[in-house]
Amino acid sequence: MATVKDLTTGNLRSHLYKLALPIMGTSFVQMAYSFTDMAWLGRLSSEAVAAVGTISVFLWIAHSIAYFNKTGSEVTIAQSIGRNDIDLARVYASHNTTLSFIIGVSVALLFGFFATEMVDLYLLEPEVRADALTYMYISLIGFPEIFLTAALFGIYNASGNSSVPFRVLGLGLVCNMVLDPLLIHAMNLGVAGAAWATVLSQLITLIYFLYRLRIKDHLFERFPLLTRLKWPLVWRITQIGLPAASLNVLFALVSIYMGRLASSVGGHIGVATLTTGGQLEALTWNTSQGITTALCTIVGQNHAAGKRDRVYSTYRIALAHTLFIGLIGTLIFVFWGEGLFALIVPEPATYQSGAVYLRISGYSQIFMMAEITTQGLFYGMGRSYLPAGISIFGNYLRIPIALYFISLGWGLEAIWWAISLSSMLKGLLSVLALLWIYKRKRTSIA
Repeated sequence: MATVKDLTTGNLRSHLYKLALPIMGTSFVQMAYSFTDMAWLGRLSSEAVAAVGTISVFLWIAHSIAYFNKTGSEVTIAQSIGRNDIDLARVYASHNTTLSFIIGVSVALLFGFFATEMVDLYLLEPEVRADALTYMYISLIGFPEIFLTAALFGIYNASGNSSVPFRVLGLGLVCNMVLDPLLIHAMNLGVAGAAWATVLSQLITLIYFLYRLRIKDHLFERFPLLTRLKWPLVWRITQIGLPAASLNVLFALVSIYMGRLASSVGGHIGVATLTTGGQLEALTWNTSQGITTALCTIVGQNHAAGKRDRVYSTYRIALAHTLFIGLIGTLIFVFWGEGLFALIVPEPATYQSGAVYLRISGYSQIFMMAEITTQGLFYGMGRSYLPAGISIFGNYLRIPIALYFISLGWGLEAIWWAISLSSMLKGLLSVLALLWIYKRKRTSIA
């Protein structure tokens, strides 16, 4: 039976490690889903990679919307636990699962209605466009599972049981690794096989997650998955979850435009480079995201308990770790980018283009780590609007920067530099904003 863990006492470094390591593992498992698809599809053609890469941006939007209840669960439940109000935590758990199911079904219907218009935002060759639509329509079947699973992730993370989502998603990855070669190559389904492999794996993941929740763990005394919604609680979840979801959705929309630019400048090679390069860059992002999700949970409990010193001490510990991860990422991407990219797409033209992408993005890794970690601190304190605003501003700044560099004749490198420079700016602004707020608080206390 899973128990709620009190993070307001005890060693902060130990709490951070115990929470972060399973979350990091979960993040890598999620990333491995995409890598598995891309690796097998890369053996078909770069066109197949481009088709799935195109839809991966729209799936990213869906996962971003799911952050509404993932973040909403993590913060509202963690703060309820910090106030020692387990009954309220239980009610928030039910509200988040109910909202996640409603939103998941609604997004699936919306994407299905506008699927053609969404894919046509890219300038794709007819064969690539047809494969992209096939992948999109099949993927929509898994949307309710994606949203409900995201809420359950947040609930377990907030309760200090981050190892459970890791085990659950690990099962899904094993299923995906078995189904991908079977459906893509053995059954000759190609892109459709990759989509069905992912959907079936998501369904198995959700079924096992519900088994853990309802039968084995009895978390929050088997709270009801569906409940009658109460507006004050929905509003509080919205205050916490909407900025995080909006940030990720708007980021994805920028990526769609950047993908369109990459397609117009470099054809399907440009699209494959951008989408696959972004997934490789997620090696560092997902590692740091595990630490910052743990940071958010610890900060949420300690902030609600009024333990301000523990809040900032945890942030400093987390930041030291993520900056180190950023440094390692910089070295790998700058010096070994081509070999890393070739593992996913073995076509010389694509992995050579990918090496340039990774080298340029490598320069911004430390700044990206600073931004993500500072977001985790603000989210845990329930102040998600400021970091979301900084990120949205920096992300949309990519468009004019890219257009200007393209006008100078930089080609695809114009897009890569726009992404890298904006990441540097976001990291600087996030840290400066935190220092300004911290200084104001110390001044007011004095």
